[in-house]
Amino acid sequence: MTISALQQERANYQPKLPLSLQGNVRLIEGEKTESVADQKEIAALFPNTYGMPLITFEPGTTSKEAEPIHVGVILSGGQAPGGHNVIAGIFDGIKKWHPDSRLYGFKGGPGGLVDHKFVEITAEFLQDFRNTGGFDIIGSGRTKLEEKEQFDKGLEILQMLEIKAVVIIGGDDSNTNACLLAEYYESINAGVQVIGCPKTIDGDLKNEMIETSFGFDTATKVYSELIGNIGRDSNSAKKYWHFIKLMGRSASHIGLECALQTQPNICLISEEVAEKKMTLQDIVDYMAVIVAARAAGGKNFGVALIPEGLIEFIPEMKVLIHELNDILVEGSAFEAEFKAIDDDAFRRHLLADKLTAQSSAVFRSLPAGIANQLTLDRDSHGNVQVSLIQTEILLGEMVKEKLEEMKKAGTYKGKFATQYHFFGYEGRCAAPSNFDADYCYSLGYTAAVLIGSGKTGYMASVRNLTRPAGEWIAGGVPVTMMMNMERRHGQNKPVIQKALVRLDGAPFQYFAAQREKWATETCFVYPGPIQYFGPSSVCDQPTKTLLLEKA
Repeated sequence: MTISALQQERANYQPKLPLSLQGNVRLIEGEKTESVADQKEIAALFPNTYGMPLITFEPGTTSKEAEPIHVGVILSGGQAPGGHNVIAGIFDGIKKWHPDSRLYGFKGGPGGLVDHKFVEITAEFLQDFRNTGGFDIIGSGRTKLEEKEQFDKGLEILQMLEIKAVVIIGGDDSNTNACLLAEYYESINAGVQVIGCPKTIDGDLKNEMIETSFGFDTATKVYSELIGNIGRDSNSAKKYWHFIKLMGRSASHIGLECALQTQPNICLISEEVAEKKMTLQDIVDYMAVIVAARAAGGKNFGVALIPEGLIEFIPEMKVLIHELNDILVEGSAFEAEFKAIDDDAFRRHLLADKLTAQSSAVFRSLPAGIANQLTLDRDSHGNVQVSLIQTEILLGEMVKEKLEEMKKAGTYKGKFATQYHFFGYEGRCAAPSNFDADYCYSLGYTAAVLIGSGKTGYMASVRNLTRPAGEWIAGGVPVTMMMNMERRHGQNKPVIQKALVRLDGAPFQYFAAQREKWATETCFVYPGPIQYFGPSSVCDQPTKTLLLEKA
C-alpha cells in the first residue's frame, strides 16, 4: 500500500477515549427495556434478547482475571468514514483484555461469515489503516443474515476459529440482522456473542442512546466543503442555479446539516414535504418563486439542496412507489414478464395498467426517463433505488417550465441556467474527522468491553458527544429496544426504527427561522476542507445538528 504524507501523519494521531474506558471498567445496569413499538410482537420474536437492561460504563478500581478471547468483525452495508477506527478500537480493547486475544475480519461483509472468507487482523496489518477512511481493510457487502442456514454455516467457521464473539458494524438493517443472529445463537446455546456498532452517513440510526451514527460528521463536512465551493463559484459567475442532490435515502439529516453549514438559497426537507402533503407541483412552485424573487433583485444564480429520498416523501409519489414495489416484487411472474420486454414505452404502458387509477395518472405524467428509473432493479431490501432517480434534473426541468409560464404571465423577468450535481460517494470513504476518529475508536473499544463482560444482542453506545471526549458516556443499548415491525417484501418484519428529521427539533427550527433570509439574500458560507491539525475550536467540533440538539 502506498502511503500519502497526510496518511502518515494521521497514523500518528491517537484517538481520544472517554474516561470510563481509559482504565478498569465497571458496568452499571439500568432498568429493563422494551421496544419502541409493537412490544408483544418483538418480545415473541426475541425471547432470549428482549427486555435486557441499558448498560453504562464507569471507571473501575479493580480488574478481573481474563482469558484470551477470539473475536470476529464484519463491515456491513455502504461505507462510512471511521470504520477502520472501530476495528482499531476492538483490537486494542481485546488486547488490553488479554494480550493473546485475536481478531479476525470476515471479508466482503456478512457473506464472508457464511462463505468462510476471513483474515486475521494483526497489529502490523492494522497499522496502515488507523485513522483512515474506507472499508478496504476487509471490504463490505450487503448480504442479509436472515436464514437459519446462514447462521449455521457461519457457526461452523466461528467454532473452527474458536471465535466467541462477533461485532457487526452497520446501519439499521445490519444491526437488526445482528440481533437476529444473537437471538439464534442464544437459543441454541452456541456460546457466541453478537454486538452491533451504529454506522450510516445518512444519520437515520439515532435515538436517545445513539446520538449520532458514525461517518455522518465527516461526510457532511465533505459535502459542505463541496457545496461551499459551488456556492462561491455561483456567486462568482452569477449565471447558474446549482441543483445538488445529497445522499440520504430515508431521511434528510444530511441535507439539513449541510444547509446549516453552508446557508443555501433552497434546501428541501423530505419530512416537511410529507407533513405538509406537498405535491410535486407544490415543490416546483415553491422553488420557482424563490428563483423569481432572486432574479427580481438581479441575482440569476443560486444553490438548491435536494435530499436523495425526496421523491418517496411526496405523498402521491410514495403511494406510486409502494405500488411499484409490490407489483415488481422480485421473483414474481409479472416481474419476469416485465423484464423480458425491450420496448420501454410498451413496458410503461403495461405497468401503468396494473396501477390504481390515481397512481397510473401520476406515473403517466412523469417524464419518460424518470418513469423508467422508477422501474429499475430493486435494492437488496426490495425498494426502488432512489439514488438512481435523477430528482435534481426532474426538479430543474420542471422549475424551468414553470418559469416559462411565469414569464408569459409577466411575473418573471430573469435568466435561468442550471448545473446538476449528486454528492454521495464523495463522502463515504473520506478520511475521518477528528470527531469521527475519536467516536469510532470509542465505539470499537466499547464493543470490546461489552464482549469481555459477556453481553450479546447489544449495540455499542457512546453519548454526551458535544462535550470533550473524556466526558463521553460509553455503554450498551439492547438492539431490541430500538425495534418496531414494518412491512418488508409483503411481510411484517422486525427492524430498527429509522430516525427521521424532527420538524419540532432544534436543528430544523433554526433552519426554518433562517431560510427566508437565505432564500433571497446571498448568505453562502464556505466551510473549506476538513481540518485535522489546528485549534480545537475548528478541528474537534461535532456537527451543528448535535450542537443544536444538545444545547
